[in-house]
Amino acid sequence: MASNRHLGRIVALQTLYEHEFRKEVGDSGVDYKTILKRNLAEYKSSVDDIEFIDNLISGVLSTQSQLDEKLQPLAPEWPISQLPRIDRAVLRIGLYELLYCADTVPPKVVINEAVELAKAFGSDNSGKFVNGVLGTALRTLVEESDSENKQL
Repeated sequence: MASNRHLGRIVALQTLYEHEFRKEVGDSGVDYKTILKRNLAEYKSSVDDIEFIDNLISGVLSTQSQLDEKLQPLAPEWPISQLPRIDRAVLRIGLYELLYCADTVPPKVVINEAVELAKAFGSDNSGKFVNGVLGTALRTLVEESDSENKQL
């Protein structure tokens, strides 16, 4: 059985995917909390860290434009808006965790989880693509920032 956090990331991915889809088709009343509540009902016997899931979703949504700005140069030949919605959601979750959850989730775990989500829900090449983009993000955004902070 999947770990609780892995299952939580699946619920977060499903919620973010539906939220973005509904916004794009003009559903002005879309609320991620309503979607999350319905998705959690599907897994109520297996998920107990609801706060983790809610924090992940709300964090991705509140920083989405910044995440997209940071993701774009990491895969310049693939504009964010043209990426498959699943890949885009997985990358946002992964980058959010790399940048804002480093104190609770090791970077290699973040990347591995994102790759697993991409393999399970994306296309045949999604896992490799997500691995490459988040690996580059780790090297250029996280590790360089850490080394710059140590020099100060």
